[in-house]
Amino acid sequence: MNARIKISVLLVGVGLILAFLPFNAAKTFKVKPGELVELAATGDMYFTVDEVARFMNNEDTTVQLIDLRSEVEYMESNIPGSINIPFDDLLNPNWEGYLNQKKVRNIYYSNGDETANMAWTIATGLGYKNSFVMKGGLNEWYKLVMLSKFEGERITPRENALFENRYKARRTFTEINSLPDSLKMQYLEARRLEESQLDGGCE
Repeated sequence: MNARIKISVLLVGVGLILAFLPFNAAKTFKVKPGELVELAATGDMYFTVDEVARFMNNEDTTVQLIDLRSEVEYMESNIPGSINIPFDDLLNPNWEGYLNQKKVRNIYYSNGDETANMAWTIATGLGYKNSFVMKGGLNEWYKLVMLSKFEGERITPRENALFENRYKARRTFTEINSLPDSLKMQYLEARRLEESQLDGGCE
C-alpha cells in the first residue's frame, strides 16, 4: 500500500473519529484533505527513532515529544522528556498551548504508527504547525534502541556513532523508567511545570 492510499484511508478514519469526539464548531480543518495527502506523501512528517534518540540525548529544547498512549501506559514507561496527551483527549482545549507551536517541533508517538499518524493528521488539519511523527513508535524504539546490538570483529565509525547514540538513549530510558513512582512523579511534574512556562508557542 503506497503512502497516498495509506493517508487516504487515514483521513477517512479521522473523519469518523472527529464525528464522535467533543469538537468546538469554530475549530474546522484549515488544511484540505488533498493537501494533507500531499504533505503525508512526501514523508517529511517523520523522524526516525535514531533521530529522536539523538534529540533526547542532546536535550534539544526545540523538540517536544508527545506520548499519545493512556496515562497508565505512560506511567509504566515513556521516552524521557516526553509529555502525556492521550489521543482520546487530544482536542481538549487545555492542550492547545502544547499543540499549536511556532518554534517547538512536536513529535507524536504511540506504540506503532497508526495513532500518531491520526494525531498528526488532526493537528496539521487544524493548522497547527511543526507536527511530526516518530516512525515506528515505541515498537521500533524497543527494537532499535533497547534491543539492538552490533556484532562482528570490526565496526565502522558510523556504526560506532549510531551504537553510542542508542546506548546512551537506552541507559537514560532505563534509568528514568526504573525510578520509584514517587520520584518519577516528581520528574514528570517538573517537566509539566517547565512546559507550562513556555511562552510564545501559540498563535
